[in-house]
Amino acid sequence: MALWLTDYRVIDLAQSLYPGIPHWPTHPPFTHALTKLHGETVLPGGASSSADAISLGTHTGTHVDSLGHFSCNGFFYGGVPVEGNQDYAGGLTAHSVDLIQPIVRRGVLVDVARRLGMDALPADFGIGAAYFHDAGIRPGDVVLVRTGWGLLWHDPARFINNMKMPGLTLDAARYLSSLKVYAAGTDTAGFERTPSNMEVHVHLLVESGIYIFECLNLEALAASGAVEFVFAAAPLKIRGATGAPVRPFALVSRSAAA
Repeated sequence: MALWLTDYRVIDLAQSLYPGIPHWPTHPPFTHALTKLHGETVLPGGASSSADAISLGTHTGTHVDSLGHFSCNGFFYGGVPVEGNQDYAGGLTAHSVDLIQPIVRRGVLVDVARRLGMDALPADFGIGAAYFHDAGIRPGDVVLVRTGWGLLWHDPARFINNMKMPGLTLDAARYLSSLKVYAAGTDTAGFERTPSNMEVHVHLLVESGIYIFECLNLEALAASGAVEFVFAAAPLKIRGATGAPVRPFALVSRSAAA
């Protein structure tokens, strides 16, 4: 097994977390502070430790949307009623993020920005179904879409852009669901082209049972030249939550990478 692993390169697909990172205005920001400093408590022999605390929304930073993140007309995916399956204290009792098993699947990168010769797509750009027709997508795949907006992560105002950003259109979402993909993700905070009425989220999460990843860092993966890879991710196992932070990565064959 160790010899097999040497044939692959691990590429981190998560954005760094630190105070001030971009976040959707309706979700809590990320905060971090030390709660204990070195030297405050010193053990015999000189050992000392430090500790910290964090706070963030479950849809802040690189994260996955559970199927319970959206509903439509009072129902979750599979016709599960919203009524009786949610409350403020306990969260969701159906389709919560802790039900997502660790993910290890074939991944496909669709680099729309590079295909069009752009560093990043304009804010009003809609990624339609045509961009996926020749991507070699198979049932069960995780499809990652690069817009180039990951380059803006360190500039929160530009990254969020008053909630106007490029992304998938409804016909693209319907095409992906027709291929029975397992999940799809982008390097933006909105996934679909926004502003919108979130029709893409509804189609994938509520109508199709397809998970959504947002705020991915796809720059190193794109630079590798790989379009096919092993995608791995394990969401935090938060009972009742509508989403969770995740640190996904790609295993890229060294022979296939540029």
